[in-house]
Amino acid sequence: MVHIRNQSSNTSFDEGIIHRAVTLTLLAHKSDDYEVSILLTDDDYIAQLNNQYRRKESPTDVLAFPMLDYEDNNLLEIKLLGDVVISLETASRQAKTQEHSLEDEVAFLTVHGILHLLGYDHHTREDAEQMFKTQNDILHQMQVD
Repeated sequence: MVHIRNQSSNTSFDEGIIHRAVTLTLLAHKSDDYEVSILLTDDDYIAQLNNQYRRKESPTDVLAFPMLDYEDNNLLEIKLLGDVVISLETASRQAKTQEHSLEDEVAFLTVHGILHLLGYDHHTREDAEQMFKTQNDILHQMQVD
């Protein structure tokens, strides 16, 4: 199940792209029985979170907060994968720079965030290659390039 909350000033954003990105990413990992929460926000709020959790005093495009790392998650009746937070302000700027739509950028950020929740990372070259190959495969299924 996917829970989406939009607390950004962009209220016209089509959330269907997020549902599709989450669903395809989870299906690709045989994890479609997990619950995921997506928060769409602005630069100010994501900067607060980035500072609080990563000690970086600036906005970022996406943050992922996995729940699989916590032993208490095994005690719950529902399977919580975690939370993804996306700044629509940053996504909008990046979409313009990359010359594609906001929806494509948010699809990219959603898949990227869900992969982090699933344990992917890009700290080493090998990890990055695997993560970005998986990400590109999913985005290709969505016809997002």
